[in-house]
Amino acid sequence: MLTPSIERLVSELSKLPGIGPRSAQRLAFHLMKDPAARAPALADALMAVAERVALCETCFAFAEDGVCPICTDARRDPTLLCAVEEPSAILPIDNTHEFRGRFHVLGGALSPIDGVDPEDLTIDKLEERIEADGVRELVIATNPTMAGEATALYLADLVRGRARVTRLASGLPVGADLEHSDELTLGRALLGRQEL
Repeated sequence: MLTPSIERLVSELSKLPGIGPRSAQRLAFHLMKDPAARAPALADALMAVAERVALCETCFAFAEDGVCPICTDARRDPTLLCAVEEPSAILPIDNTHEFRGRFHVLGGALSPIDGVDPEDLTIDKLEERIEADGVRELVIATNPTMAGEATALYLADLVRGRARVTRLASGLPVGADLEHSDELTLGRALLGRQEL
């Protein structure tokens, strides 16, 4: 029912994370409402990202000028470092306005079963930054998955003694009902409980 060009657009859009075939169709139809105006603007934005954006030379997040804005921000504490798996994790943490340090993107999580070993990540560069910047605290903000937990434990063992090592707390989200929480989440919440 779709033209070959629209089918191709739907196919490409559905390859994006979180976009299934129906969402891809809706996006394609939205773009087709005024293709002469919307398509070139979208294509230009995509090409600009492809041509100008690369990994930051310092933290391995995204940058346009070699070093990202966070690494060049003199108001940030260079002795406070937060390790994340992917660049996409930086924005939600930064948007809390609770963390005023800098970041380090690992490029994934350790997973020997998938062939991801320490040398496949930017762990060696993290160690260099800890020494060079005099990092006093490393906040480990890996995902609460098996690979994320393994990475957190590996980093903690590697850094302990050179800097304070902390891990993001995990547990119940604000507004959650206890009866809808799984045992692992409740267990984490109990372990991370704080005095009032």
